[in-house]
Amino acid sequence: MFFCHRPLKSVMIKIGIVEDIKPLGEALKEKVELAPEFSVVFIAQNGQDAIDKVADFAVDVLLMDINMPVMDGVEATQKITDQWPEIKIVMCTVFSDEQNLFNAIMAGAIGYLLKDETPGKIHRSLYEAMEGGVPMSAEMARKSLKLVKATNVKATKSLSEEYKLTAREIEVLECVSRGKSYEQVADSLFISYGTVRKHVENCYKKLRVHSKIEAFNKLSKEGFF
Repeated sequence: MFFCHRPLKSVMIKIGIVEDIKPLGEALKEKVELAPEFSVVFIAQNGQDAIDKVADFAVDVLLMDINMPVMDGVEATQKITDQWPEIKIVMCTVFSDEQNLFNAIMAGAIGYLLKDETPGKIHRSLYEAMEGGVPMSAEMARKSLKLVKATNVKATKSLSEEYKLTAREIEVLECVSRGKSYEQVADSLFISYGTVRKHVENCYKKLRVHSKIEAFNKLSKEGFF
């Protein structure tokens, strides 16, 4: 059985599909509408067509292809999220590489599905998108985790090279950035309160700031946090 296990919604969820190959767009529409809670209000042929249709039709979620003529899905995602930030965009594509995943997320996509997903997975993903989640195919979820880990390693290396922060100082900063008190940092890292305080003071000196707010503002602007 294809339908979601959730009870029927009183409000219809409006879906837009952006797909340049007509049979694929129609096939995806059939999958989506196997659940009565979802209604496909349009199928756009490319990114520019999607922008034009979004201006005329109210939609909750867009299922966006990547490789399309006129305007690709990544550029369209950027333009649509800039102008209509309330619309959730989930990429639905055959591309499973990390570069396309990274580009899509940076453009504003909240999810990434592969086109061979079952109707049930698509329905669950649409619900997840509506509820503020991050729907992804299992393969893409693994790759996104790999990307996050790689980014963290790169940021740590940059902090170490640019500001001469030690690995322990970076660890303390990360804990404090997550809202932990000095006592909680000390407990989680198995060091004393005084040692935590000393590490933070050293970080301030190396970053040339005078407070936690100044430190995080500086590192945030430089893309570290």
